[in-house]
Amino acid sequence: MKGGLGNIMKQAQAMQENMQKAQEELANIDVTGESGGGMVTLVMNCRHDVKSVSIDPELFADADDKEVLEDLVAAAINDAVRKVEKTSQDKMAGLTGGLSNPGMQMPF
Repeated sequence: MKGGLGNIMKQAQAMQENMQKAQEELANIDVTGESGGGMVTLVMNCRHDVKSVSIDPELFADADDKEVLEDLVAAAINDAVRKVEKTSQDKMAGLTGGLSNPGMQMPF
């Protein structure tokens, strides 16, 4: 019985190390969120750090477009966040073998 517990502990430690490695890899994966047909784009890594924002100059032509611009920036951020979540889920699914335990929270 002792050997079985030792094996389980080794497997748990290996899984923890693999998850940490995957989190580090995710920090280096960038996704691009966009809105307004590409008029606003941003690059975000899978740690939710926004790395760059690009706004089409046409959006600055009319001062009345301030609200539109704000909405487009928010939409681009939301698009990137959804892509980050999908990328993270896909990456972690490989480590957990597709297991999903609603009570178990991943550390990311």
